[in-house]
Amino acid sequence: MEAGGLAAGKSTAAVNNAWVVFEDEAGQSMTPPRARTWGRQGVTPVVRVRGRGSGRVSMAGMTCYKPGERSRLIYAIREYRGRKDEPKGFGWKDCRDLIIRAHIQLGGPIILVWDNLRMHLVAPLREFFEANTAWLTVFQLPTYAPDLNPQEGVWSLVKRGIGNLAAADLSQITRAVKRKLKMLQYRPEVIDGCLAGTGLTLGT
Repeated sequence: MEAGGLAAGKSTAAVNNAWVVFEDEAGQSMTPPRARTWGRQGVTPVVRVRGRGSGRVSMAGMTCYKPGERSRLIYAIREYRGRKDEPKGFGWKDCRDLIIRAHIQLGGPIILVWDNLRMHLVAPLREFFEANTAWLTVFQLPTYAPDLNPQEGVWSLVKRGIGNLAAADLSQITRAVKRKLKMLQYRPEVIDGCLAGTGLTLGT
């Protein structure tokens, strides 16, 4: 990648013939994001939803890039319904498993780029990275720099796509999120557009 502190990632990827993989997490509750819709002139449409206390859909995603290859989107979804001992979101083991899955699906070395979320810095993950340096290199994004992560663009598209959904239950949110992410998997040009939106470029 070529932009300030990420320039080293460009040369590393070129030397190792690696995929550059951006990872990020997001979530969606029953309260829908604001979105544009049709309505009578001068009358703002209002749709009432259940909202609070209805759980949350957690999403972890990876946008994957390599010159000469079709860009990929790899993701995982988890529902949280407030049950006892149910995890509220993704933990470090889920991150590790998603990285391993990406390595298998992409079939090559990975340059992982992600933010400084506390979960990303825990000792077990550092040990996992050190044990797999043969195929995995990790770069941290600068602090408070979501504009440098193309996966943020994917989340924006997902939330825009469900902005007018007045879901009756959490399962409906989950289905809508999965449907949107699945659609994006078949549109590599949109995934490329998310990278272009960051101002970063792939080296060859």
